[in-house]
Amino acid sequence: MKIYTKTGDQGTTALFGGKRVSKDDLRIDTYGTIDELNSWIGLVRDQEVNRPRHAALVEIQDRLFTIGSILATEPGNTKVKIPALSEADTQQLEKEIDTMEAGLPPLRFFVLPGGHQAVSFCHLARTVCRRAERLAISLHHAEGVPSEVIKYLNRLSDYLFVLSRQMTQDLNAPETPWKPRM
Repeated sequence: MKIYTKTGDQGTTALFGGKRVSKDDLRIDTYGTIDELNSWIGLVRDQEVNRPRHAALVEIQDRLFTIGSILATEPGNTKVKIPALSEADTQQLEKEIDTMEAGLPPLRFFVLPGGHQAVSFCHLARTVCRRAERLAISLHHAEGVPSEVIKYLNRLSDYLFVLSRQMTQDLNAPETPWKPRM
């Protein structure tokens, strides 16, 4: 199979099911942002500090491919076989968050992103996740998106924030509080 098909040379692409849409369609922008998020999480996963969390991060990447498949399927098409996202997937993120938070000091202030390059990568993944969530909500208003997708993305951004704090602690990096000037 060739990587190039030339079918998108006029600025359109096909959804699962065959319907062609513009490459700047909200649906394409949404699952494209999920793909971008998946790449950032790959970078986070590749950080030495995350060796103990490798399997959890691979599972998250797998779930993001599932979300991409859901979003790449034309609405109402039940003939296309795609993997499912379940409440258990969101609950797994919550379990991971709770485990990390149990060993972290309580958060008493907003945190400025940074402190170590690996932590900064995690914050970038978190902000891309928030953008993906916003796009999924816009798409939901326009065409409908399964609620589990939106819940998962919301919880994933929480997970990435807590992961950034865990990485900061593991790396013995500074956690810089935001001190607003008043």
